[in-house]
Amino acid sequence: MPAAVLIGAQWGDEGKGKATDLLGSRLDYVVKFNGGNNAGHTVVIGDEKYALHLLPSGILTPGVTPVIANGVVVDIEVLFEELEGLEARGVDVSKLKVSANAHLITQYHRTLDKVTERFLGKRQIGTTGRGIGPSYADKINRVGIRMQDLFDENILRQKVEGALDQKNHLLVKIYNRRAIGVDEVVDELLSYVDRLRPMVTDTALLLHEALERDETVLFEGGQATMLDVDHGTYPFVTSSNATSGGAITGSGIAPNKIDRVIAVIKAYTTRVGAGPFPTELFDEWGDFLTQQGHEFGTTTGRKRRTGWYDAPIARYSARINGVTDFVLTKLDVLTGIERIPVAVAYDVDGQRFDEIPVSQSDFHHAKPIYEEFPGWTEDISGAREFSDLPANAQSYVRELEAMSGSRISAIGVGPGRDEIVTLHDLLG
Repeated sequence: MPAAVLIGAQWGDEGKGKATDLLGSRLDYVVKFNGGNNAGHTVVIGDEKYALHLLPSGILTPGVTPVIANGVVVDIEVLFEELEGLEARGVDVSKLKVSANAHLITQYHRTLDKVTERFLGKRQIGTTGRGIGPSYADKINRVGIRMQDLFDENILRQKVEGALDQKNHLLVKIYNRRAIGVDEVVDELLSYVDRLRPMVTDTALLLHEALERDETVLFEGGQATMLDVDHGTYPFVTSSNATSGGAITGSGIAPNKIDRVIAVIKAYTTRVGAGPFPTELFDEWGDFLTQQGHEFGTTTGRKRRTGWYDAPIARYSARINGVTDFVLTKLDVLTGIERIPVAVAYDVDGQRFDEIPVSQSDFHHAKPIYEEFPGWTEDISGAREFSDLPANAQSYVRELEAMSGSRISAIGVGPGRDEIVTLHDLLG
């Protein structure tokens, strides 16, 4: 049975939770390998809508073991808020496992994230202010606090003292904020120890043993390719590797264990926060996509920027991630548009680029070169076979497939759990 990586192919919010849910009962483990509670998955099951932020979306599937792996930064308060919220709705969360090597987000990370972003003024990146970046920075600077540190109070206190020695100088002398006490941080973290103890384990070993038993493991990325700290639109990116390679370092699984790479991509494009976005719309069509697609952030509630489908980004994502299958979501949102533009290349100061320019300055000034395709007016939410789609919708999908670098294996035709057309087996 395969190990598969599921990632976003654009700037996030593509519908990864729906794709995970599609695989459903075929999965034994669903692993979150990067990010924190700075992104959200929305999963609709029947009349119920679930918004997940830190937890893997597989937690909603009975029988699946959800795993928060070492590449994730964990805000423990948020973790238990989410778990308690799901328990109150009758969801069994008892199987959750958390890596002993996952780093923690503390109150000083959240504080620094907010004051630093405000300090940047017009150069703001558009972070969520949830402490993700500062936590990853501490990890790289080797002053981070890991989940396992909670079970040794002396070590925990030493690490918090070391971190706050520097951070309180920044808060007080640079940002004019109050100093944060060691005791208040340590006491808060220790208050979670008893509840965490049954969850925390060596998740790399757990997953290795699962794969040795031929169980199916899905590695679920947070954020998306164009927000990857190495391969995205830097510096307007997240603080972790959201591409398929991040699943390896973020979980401790060897590269040769991965069989499939599934990339989720919208039938148009959105992003949240600052940064270049060649196909962004500022007219009535942008408003149309926002309203029809309900393009407001699951985690932040922020209105998403919207634009037409960008084929160079799809090709880039296919190449960077080694995509074997695309899941095309929100095709239904385009219903009613007479002619649908698709960016097939860019113009940068009179020069044509068929791929994303390597220069961030060029990409920032890139203007989309569009081709238009005929739209459709029929309601497609009831389609379950590709042949159920209107001819123009079928043609649109095939055109996107031809220019995107990999096959389209499933198509979302509505927000519901079963509102999907399957063309190929995602795990086969």
